[in-house]
Amino acid sequence: MGTAWTYEKDMSEEHVAIRTKAGIMDVSGLKKVHLVGPHAIAVLDYITTRDMTKIYPGRSVYACMLNDRGHFTDDCIVYRTGPNSWMLVHGSGSGYEEIVKQAAGRNCAVLFDDDLHDLSLQGPLAVDYLDKHVPGIRDLKYFHHMQTTLFGAPVMISRTGYTGERGYEIFVRGQDAVMVWDRILSEGKEMGIIPCCFSVLDMLRVESYLLFYPYDNSQMYPFADQPPGDSLWELGLDFTVSPGKAGFRGAEEHARLKGKERFKIFGMLIDADGPADLGDEVYAEDRKVGVITCPSYSTLTKKSMAIARLDVDKAVQGAKLEVRGKNLDARAIAHTLTFDDPEKKKRTAVG
Repeated sequence: MGTAWTYEKDMSEEHVAIRTKAGIMDVSGLKKVHLVGPHAIAVLDYITTRDMTKIYPGRSVYACMLNDRGHFTDDCIVYRTGPNSWMLVHGSGSGYEEIVKQAAGRNCAVLFDDDLHDLSLQGPLAVDYLDKHVPGIRDLKYFHHMQTTLFGAPVMISRTGYTGERGYEIFVRGQDAVMVWDRILSEGKEMGIIPCCFSVLDMLRVESYLLFYPYDNSQMYPFADQPPGDSLWELGLDFTVSPGKAGFRGAEEHARLKGKERFKIFGMLIDADGPADLGDEVYAEDRKVGVITCPSYSTLTKKSMAIARLDVDKAVQGAKLEVRGKNLDARAIAHTLTFDDPEKKKRTAVG
């Protein structure tokens, strides 16, 4: 599915809209896979790090997938839509192939849904807009979803997103997607709701510590003497393993890799009036200690920030660093993530 990588306006306007009002993005390029049947839960329980028995209909969960080496291969959100029906939404990794492989010979039908579009309405005013059309939307909890209608079209609305704001993903049939998009923009114009491009997500995800495979991974920044692959401990995604869960793919290797981190994903606060660049090198005392995987500059906070892969000894708050880049040389410090709303109060707000 095509998506808008940029619009004609400055992306900082879109960033400000999502942080202060609301914006709508087409993220339909994410892959949607339905799993139906009594064995669907067993398939999901094996290929993801989460305990699927804890997920009831109407709830969803963020999960990771590992290979046999215990390395990250994809992330996803898993939605339970009924007793034996699920939907998994993943990005550019190998999630679909893994599902098909594990479902073979089991009582589990797998359907790749290329008709289901995903329109993401994000920002503090998103709930105020939807409240005019969707009864009960204010009661929808973080990482929960509901089957409903919007402008007469059947939709599933999920309280999820990729911005760190209170937001909603509207899953809608292809035949209704344009109508829903146009109507939200038309009616929401007076509230300041604007269309936002896919690229603005990079500005938002840096502030909110949301990783993007493979751009923050060793697939993009490989080790000279090792095949690509990162542990959840290195990526800071070990929280996605449900307490006490074992038996998922790569579980034993995942446990073994604890304490063997070669790097850590960490934040950087840069002393500059603009963003660094992807791939800019990070130094400390004339020693290369990392690489910037995603930079951002906020016109709201006037801060230059980045997600970086740093040597373990430098991934500590306040460590003095230096950026040596294509267009920027600047001092910096290592900074804990997230930059925006570290207690996640916005995305989990009630009412």
